[in-house]
Amino acid sequence: MDQLTAVLIGAGGRGFHSYASYALDFPHELKIVAVAEPNAARRASFAEAHGIPDQCCYESWEPLLEQSPVADIALICTQDRMHFEPVMLALKQKYHVLLEKPMSPSPLECIQIERAAKENDRLLTVCHVMRYAPLWSAIKRIIDEGKIGQIVSIQLNENVGYWHIAHSFVRGPWNNSDTSSPMILAKSCHDMDMLAWLMDQPCTRVSSFGSLMHFHSGNAPEGSTDFCIDGCAVEATCPYSAPRFYLTGEGKSFYSKYFTNDFTGEPSRDKIVKGLHESSYGRCVYKSDNNVVDHQVVNMEFANGATATFSMCGFTLEPQRVIQIMGTKGEIRGQDDHIVLRDFLTHEETRVTIPHQTGHGGADKAIMRNYLHEVRHYHGQESRSSASASVQSHMMAFAAEHSRLRKGASIELADYYEHIAESISEVGC
Repeated sequence: MDQLTAVLIGAGGRGFHSYASYALDFPHELKIVAVAEPNAARRASFAEAHGIPDQCCYESWEPLLEQSPVADIALICTQDRMHFEPVMLALKQKYHVLLEKPMSPSPLECIQIERAAKENDRLLTVCHVMRYAPLWSAIKRIIDEGKIGQIVSIQLNENVGYWHIAHSFVRGPWNNSDTSSPMILAKSCHDMDMLAWLMDQPCTRVSSFGSLMHFHSGNAPEGSTDFCIDGCAVEATCPYSAPRFYLTGEGKSFYSKYFTNDFTGEPSRDKIVKGLHESSYGRCVYKSDNNVVDHQVVNMEFANGATATFSMCGFTLEPQRVIQIMGTKGEIRGQDDHIVLRDFLTHEETRVTIPHQTGHGGADKAIMRNYLHEVRHYHGQESRSSASASVQSHMMAFAAEHSRLRKGASIELADYYEHIAESISEVGC
């Protein structure tokens, strides 16, 4: 098997640990030869892990991508609003690209990225990793085999988890749509993508409702402080207490072992306490600069008349997705590590158990394996989560947010897409 080479743009959690780590596990398949990362500590740590020399380490992506290509692939894992420019230049330089989702918080830029991939004849795969997860792949296979007949309706719930929404979407980098993306894109573009993939039909119309109902200053308890660790009078009884999340790992040791890396170079107690005093992760959830919704529902209609409903809510104990797919011959129910298939004719119930795997249920590793295979055998074909496929689900998310901001107005996808496409013509792209 030929070893491919890659450069990494953005050595954060997803780039460093989810995708580039594949090169450490399977060095005969992939080698990372350069990294661009503004955080000096992360850059140095990544370079050490992958044996990258100093001259191939960059503070920004520009000097890396502006030179002649040094690898086959560009892994672009920057923050949402930092995708467009490096992606466009990487494609122009003839890199194949693996792009972290979402493509961009701008519908205009999403379409431009899709077109640039085609114009430069490069394989651009968007990290909609759930398409590669064993659970969801098994559900797709059951549908494609016709075991439930024609899909009539899908209900999909994304239970974010009270601790996950507080960490990532109230205190963390995805808490404000002005600097990141709206919640439906930042967190739930996975769900829009899965619905589009499972339905295998164009979405024609959406409507949506949702709001920031709880995490705002109007709900700040009397006696609360700006930072939880600064003598908050109600800290001991607050389920969103930052000291409880990060210092004790009470009920969630996962936090102290992983999420503290978001604000500490090392998860020592002293470093965590310092971070809780100085970083956004120590702030009161009612006194942060967040504006993304904490719950949202989306209604969708597809070209063949099938419908889907999606519900995202931050107020659950565990993060999990729960799905019910209702067909003309049977139904599928799935969550966590199992699928239940029910046949209407025989009333037979079949249970499929999926072995537990880390990294989005094994999807992070699977997308890398699949992507490298497609690059090796690339002859103009599109990947399972290509730019073209991803643009469709991104437009569903954009239209849903457009509807939510207009109090649930029904949005026709064809009209919405046409409006964006006209904007591209006006700017000459």
